[in-house]
Amino acid sequence: MNTQKIFSLLANKRDITGKKVKKIRQKGLVPAILYGRDIKPENISIEKIGFVKIFNEAGTSSLIDLNIDHQKPIKVLSHEPQRDPVSGEPIHVDFYKVKMDEKIKTEIPLSFTGESEAVKQLEGSLVTNKDAIEVECLPTDLVSEIEVNISSLKTFEDTIKISDLKIPANIEILHDQDEIIALVEEPRSEEELAELEEKSAEEEEKEALEKMGAETEAENREAKEGEAGEEKEDSEQSAPTEPDNKEK
Repeated sequence: MNTQKIFSLLANKRDITGKKVKKIRQKGLVPAILYGRDIKPENISIEKIGFVKIFNEAGTSSLIDLNIDHQKPIKVLSHEPQRDPVSGEPIHVDFYKVKMDEKIKTEIPLSFTGESEAVKQLEGSLVTNKDAIEVECLPTDLVSEIEVNISSLKTFEDTIKISDLKIPANIEILHDQDEIIALVEEPRSEEELAELEEKSAEEEEKEALEKMGAETEAENREAKEGEAGEEKEDSEQSAPTEPDNKEK
């Protein structure tokens, strides 16, 4: 059984919001937000290189000790970061503070291992319907991944269901037990392959357009926060004074 590894990440409070966060990114930092049920959302920044290294291993299902301004570490889970549509690098991250004595709902990645005879011998195509499963458990019971051995897929009729997974006792799966996770499809004809390639090209184009708006969305959210603060400040500075009604 996998055990939960604890990761540590340094962070600093930040006052810069809105479009000005570009300056933060230029310094190799990533703007982020810490939130939770019992805390007020807090703007922070993290080192991009350090975060990428940790996230590549921790993902969204491993606890992270978030150390803000060298204070007592806070146990958090990282959400999937918003990424630059061109470089793929993180441009914004949300961290969720967890309570160690309260169950949480999150996703645990699936790790597909082994070798399928239906793929190797019958030249079929492995189809995986999920790359992660939703679970509920205490933070201390989380595991970094759940292994799925595909060696049981020996024919095109074989399937792997949720009920076939080896799940630690303290983790509850929030899916139908009969839901299929993996199977092997028969080889496709040349006509079917050509049709799939055409559909794939259309989907890639659509995905590219959606990614183009990712950075804009992040900047707009930051901009709204910054503009709200600037408008309040301008309002206070330009507030009209009481007219002088004294008769001369």
